[in-house]
Amino acid sequence: MHEVDDQDIEELAGRAAAGDGNALDALLTRIEPQVLRQCLRFLPCRQDAEEACQDALLQVARNINGFAGRSRFSTWLYAVTANCARQTYRSLKRRAGEQPTALLPVDAADPRTTSVIAGSRLDLLDALERLEAHRPELVPALVLRDLSQLSYEEIADHLGVPVGTLKSRIHDARRHVRASLAGTAEL
Repeated sequence: MHEVDDQDIEELAGRAAAGDGNALDALLTRIEPQVLRQCLRFLPCRQDAEEACQDALLQVARNINGFAGRSRFSTWLYAVTANCARQTYRSLKRRAGEQPTALLPVDAADPRTTSVIAGSRLDLLDALERLEAHRPELVPALVLRDLSQLSYEEIADHLGVPVGTLKSRIHDARRHVRASLAGTAEL
């Protein structure tokens, strides 16, 4: 996105947070492609990413009045989108576990075996789930830095922690995820 577009989105977000319904409509239209791209970073199947995108847009619409402007809207949006993508993954995983295997087609593809990239993403999401179960304070920092690619300063501002604390959390999270992916989890 261009600098002007970013300023326009920030302005729309401020107006939407203040209760301007037209600004909210315009904001949702403008951010949808960006939200979908971010969801695709998490979820290998486009339909799943589209579901997460719709959930994220719904969360923005419902919670825009909670956007206080302490950080940039784009930073707030990254956090909302990452949370929705991870929640969609948890929901899909739970639904798959609840379905009797007899209902699944015999030739149903396992994304872990059909695509190295898709399998890696799913393994990462599983590792993040394990980390969140034991050290939930580490997950947002890692997700916002490594998956959403925000700057340390943006993340520290959004999470309300000093940059040094943030870097420590990211280091710890990476260490735990690396061990989890290697099968030597030390949580």
